[in-house]
Amino acid sequence: MMRSKAAFAALGLTLASLLPAQAWADAKIYAYPAAANYCPDGLQPITIAGVICCGTPNQSVSYHAMMAHPAQHRAKHRPARSARAHCPVGEKGCS
Repeated sequence: MMRSKAAFAALGLTLASLLPAQAWADAKIYAYPAAANYCPDGLQPITIAGVICCGTPNQSVSYHAMMAHPAQHRAKHRPARSARAHCPVGEKGCS
């Protein structure tokens, strides 16, 4: 019984140590549009979880393009309002 607990614990630690590596392997790496490429040959600027570094992207679009909403933004134009209330002279409640 004691050996099975130790084996189970060892198996659990092994799987727990492999989990971060598996999660990192599935990370989405986006190309970063930069004006200049200061990365070594064969690499380009990329973003991984918001950090910009050198590497090769595994996504075909940039992060900004992926996050852009497909629908066009429609601006709402409201009439300009005056900061003062328009009250006729002598009207009660106006200052």
